[in-house]
Amino acid sequence: MAVKLRLTRMGAKKRPTYRIVATDSRRPRSGQYLELIGTYQPVGDNEVKINEELALKWLNNGAIPTDTVRNLLSKAGIMKKYAEGKNKKEG
Repeated sequence: MAVKLRLTRMGAKKRPTYRIVATDSRRPRSGQYLELIGTYQPVGDNEVKINEELALKWLNNGAIPTDTVRNLLSKAGIMKKYAEGKNKKEG
């Protein structure tokens, strides 16, 4: 099973909010997911809430983030922590 970290769309018409979730890559965009990692509101104040512990857990278990989720994780500093942890294990 290939796990991806991606966005599922929620909210009203023209006022989207997204959930950042870990899901099987073969599932539909807004279908069932394995675990909720955070939320993202692009309209208005661009609010992003991410549970860092869960995000790192899924990244360490081999989940592949989509481009948008990777950018959100980078802005939150999670990708940097993931890379540092990965380098520690190798080195």
